Amino acid sequence: MKKILVPTDFSKTAEHALKVAAQLAKTYDFEIYLLHLLELPLQEVDPLNAHSELPEAMFFMKLAHQKFEALMSKDFLKDIKVHETIKPDNSFSGIIDKCHELKIDFIVMGSHGVSGLKELFIGSNAEKVVRTSDIPVLVVKKEHADFHVYDFVFASNFKNECKHTYKQAIEFARLFDAKIHLLMVNTASKFITSKDAKSRITEFVKNTRFENYSINIYNDKSVEAGILNFASEIDADLIGISTYGRQGLAHFFSSNISEDLVNHAKRPVMTFKI
Repeated sequence: MKKILVPTDFSKTAEHALKVAAQLAKTYDFEIYLLHLLELPLQEVDPLNAHSELPEAMFFMKLAHQKFEALMSKDFLKDIKVHETIKPDNSFSGIIDKCHELKIDFIVMGSHGVSGLKELFIGSNAEKVVRTSDIPVLVVKKEHADFHVYDFVFASNFKNECKHTYKQAIEFARLFDAKIHLLMVNTASKFITSKDAKSRITEFVKNTRFENYSINIYNDKSVEAGILNFASEIDADLIGISTYGRQGLAHFFSSNISEDLVNHAKRPVMTFKI
């Protein structure tokens, strides 16, 4: 993995994500592609055309460049290869298009921490990217002065359709030298015995050639509550989730999560598309 894309609107939230990306870049010699989507009235504006007949568009383009210059001069980006990218596009598909064009390995983006995971999983900018991204997305909800991943929760139903996403999770675990805590949440409505659950997980990880993991069956009132509560109990550094494209994370994180539970979920979340 060599390239990280960080979408930015030059907010503090976006800067939190960039700081995490910078730490990863310094540790693993990654390149950062800093992307700003410029919401122009006409999408056909050419950002490289200095003779544009749209002075308003060019004003916003120059303003974005000035903000880039201020951001790129910050100490935490020193000695890191950062590429400035502006795309005249106000749709979130523009982020994914740019990832494909640049052959990005994963996305790091910020999400407001005020509402915890509720903001992430219900209609936020981050969730819109997660819904459409076929590239892993690391969502950061607060500033991390020292970003590290020692304990990585990978929550799944451990069916065959998730094997591809688990292989991606293993890549990141190896990168961080992290332990993966395989987690199946047992609920009253979808009960499975511990014996059957362990058997399914054991079969799932067979031939993956990754030994630094634990198997965990956790009982809770809902899948989403179980994931968050388990992650809290082991003080996990990262939660990994498989997503189903445009369905987003609705099958894991539903609107009935209590405010108290959601507000305490401050951990980074990484998504992998099935």
